[in-house]
Amino acid sequence: MQNNPGPYFPHGIFSGKGEPTPRVFVAPQRYIQGAGVLNHIGRYLRLLNAKRVGILISKRGQTADGVRILESLKGSNIDPVISTFGGECSLAEIEAHVSNLAEEGLDGLIAVGGGKCVDAGKSIAYRLGLSVVIVPTLASNDAPCSALSVLYDSAGVSIGAEFFPENPALVIVDTEVVAAASERYLVSGMGDAMATWYEARVCLENPRATSTVGARPTLASCAMGEICAQTLFDKGESAASAVAAGLVDDSLEHIVEANTLLSGIGFESGGLALAHAIAQSLTGVPVAHDNYLHGEHVAIGTMVQLMMEQNSDAERVAKFFASVGLPVHLGQMSLSRNDETAMRTIVEATMSWPTSHNMPMPVNEQSIRSAVVAADELGLSVAESVGDDAYRRLQK
Repeated sequence: MQNNPGPYFPHGIFSGKGEPTPRVFVAPQRYIQGAGVLNHIGRYLRLLNAKRVGILISKRGQTADGVRILESLKGSNIDPVISTFGGECSLAEIEAHVSNLAEEGLDGLIAVGGGKCVDAGKSIAYRLGLSVVIVPTLASNDAPCSALSVLYDSAGVSIGAEFFPENPALVIVDTEVVAAASERYLVSGMGDAMATWYEARVCLENPRATSTVGARPTLASCAMGEICAQTLFDKGESAASAVAAGLVDDSLEHIVEANTLLSGIGFESGGLALAHAIAQSLTGVPVAHDNYLHGEHVAIGTMVQLMMEQNSDAERVAKFFASVGLPVHLGQMSLSRNDETAMRTIVEATMSWPTSHNMPMPVNEQSIRSAVVAADELGLSVAESVGDDAYRRLQK
């Protein structure tokens, strides 16, 4: 087992000074999705020849999904070592788990939970030299499939990203678990996933843009982004209704795959742009950080990007967001364009986030402010015409 291998920077692997930038496609080794798949995780771990594994999981998760996981591992003669996740993907928490697990003789790590837990699991596994198995209990974001983790400080403000040379060995998504969670989480995942196509398209069309691994986007990843967006438009409302009723149906299976696999591969190999830069900037505004989910941040970011591009899809996207209950204007994020403190935080953080400069036009204070105002105006107009019943229901 290799401990503390040090930081990994994919940009230095895939591109060199004066060299043409190659196209690179990255993905998890196996993606497994379906109703009840968590009952068979022990069998799936035969792919890793695992005999003793760590399990990163919250205290609450240990009494829920953790019970089934432990039973399946026992049936496959795999010894578990539980490490309780405290809730933040921060360096302090990551290092604490590394210290706790370093002498346990593990040959794999399972991370069970939401986006921050699975990202923390990737960071812990990398430091311990272990293969990581991701078990998302929500379809609220596209973190599970990627070879990166978004890091936060102890207050929950985004401080950057950490990269890894390998994607997860397994991603296992039990759609029964997703269906039992709050509808708001699935809808939030749709906000994160919708950005995938629009950001990947920007990166594909801008010859200076690069993906998260410092390479040019592949056609395959952009095609995944496009089918991801189309799946959301086609199945999003019916999947939200299925989760509201606690049901697993074809529409839910489609949206879980879109939110998790299509968006996960699409963003990592296709590239990010302004939508996620805006989203990350919102973590620095306390009222937005404390009350809204990542995908809700990204929904606003997507609208801002589309307005900066003057993209003809902007109204269609805004109407979709309103129909499923995502925020479409600043007021629905408890913000106002007249709040100069919040606006300055958003502008400065967005300009400093590298992916914002994958946009083909200048990203500066004036262009960001103009796009934020234009997105806010469009969102107010759409909310008035479509209504905000879905948004109000999810925010209760």
